[in-house]
Amino acid sequence: MTIAKVEVKRFSLTTPKPFDAVVAALKSAVGQPDMVEFFRATRAATSFPDLQRIVQSGLGRTGLMLFAEFDLGAILRRETGSKTPKITRLLVGNPLIMKEMVKHVPDAGSYAPVTVLIDERPDGVHVSYDKMESYLLPYGSSEALAVARNLDATITTLLRECAN
Repeated sequence: MTIAKVEVKRFSLTTPKPFDAVVAALKSAVGQPDMVEFFRATRAATSFPDLQRIVQSGLGRTGLMLFAEFDLGAILRRETGSKTPKITRLLVGNPLIMKEMVKHVPDAGSYAPVTVLIDERPDGVHVSYDKMESYLLPYGSSEALAVARNLDATITTLLRECAN
């Protein structure tokens, strides 16, 4: 049995923009394929070029897609009967980017697709992301780290755009 300590760096910013506007901005920048159909098509692909074509068709302008959305705030609101807080976890990524990290560091598959957390607080809407580079740093793969840094730059740029 092995237990490894991974120190994670969190990118976070706060914006006065309304929660729904931040979520809408993020979702408009990433592809939103029907995931059941997407996974059916990727499993049926008979060649890597076919797989690439399927993935590319699901990506948004950022080269990313939305894999899942979890409305965490709904559970809290049910308990309190309030309209707040709003908290949404979005899983975003690109299977081709993940592939490049996983072929050098298999454990990268534990961290991709990535989580973007958007939540309402008294001081504004917080947008957070745990940087992929920090997850992969302990593995020492310069190849995987290069891919992770590019992914981090894409995600943090996207989050800044959504918050401004």
